[in-house]
Amino acid sequence: MISDENNQGVPSGTPWQDGPIPNEYAITGLGPITVRIKDFKHFNQVMEKVLLFKNIDHEGSYHLFEVGEGGNGAQVIVEENDDLPMAQQGYGTVHHAAFRIDDLETLHQWDEHYRRFGFQTSGYVDRFFFKSLYTRVAPQILFELATDGPGFMGDEPYETLGEKLSLPPFLENKRKEIVGMVRHIDTVRSSKELKKEYE
Repeated sequence: MISDENNQGVPSGTPWQDGPIPNEYAITGLGPITVRIKDFKHFNQVMEKVLLFKNIDHEGSYHLFEVGEGGNGAQVIVEENDDLPMAQQGYGTVHHAAFRIDDLETLHQWDEHYRRFGFQTSGYVDRFFFKSLYTRVAPQILFELATDGPGFMGDEPYETLGEKLSLPPFLENKRKEIVGMVRHIDTVRSSKELKKEYE
């Protein structure tokens, strides 16, 4: 857990208002992310010259990178580690990390930018709720750039967000099949009034 109490950069998100956790102690976002890399010297060049992050601090084998406005929501911690074996995808592991960008035009600019440095990309991927670009920036490390819009509330209001499975239009004809594969989660809105829990 990382406190945003003294965060000076990208503001964190808005906590869930109706839960039992007092708003001032609620989780408001993710970040910074941590990446473990064997060849730090090369990855440092990728972070600074390709991804445009700044290496702003280090402690032992950990290096702190920051981009844009900075702060917890715009940082990556890179651990240099050549002792551990190559990572393998499996249950409980992180598949990729996503970074937000403004719009589709910016996404296309980044695609060209990556390719100028010799990186392969997924090309433009339409996720309906957002547009994406995926790039493997190092062995076993996949970064996604995703547009801010149109967002997850285009087809349902905030008040009921997450109460039903929302699918993009191109998957609606497979709803029954998809619902059959997804583990059931009870999303029925509780009528119980939750009070903020203070010790």
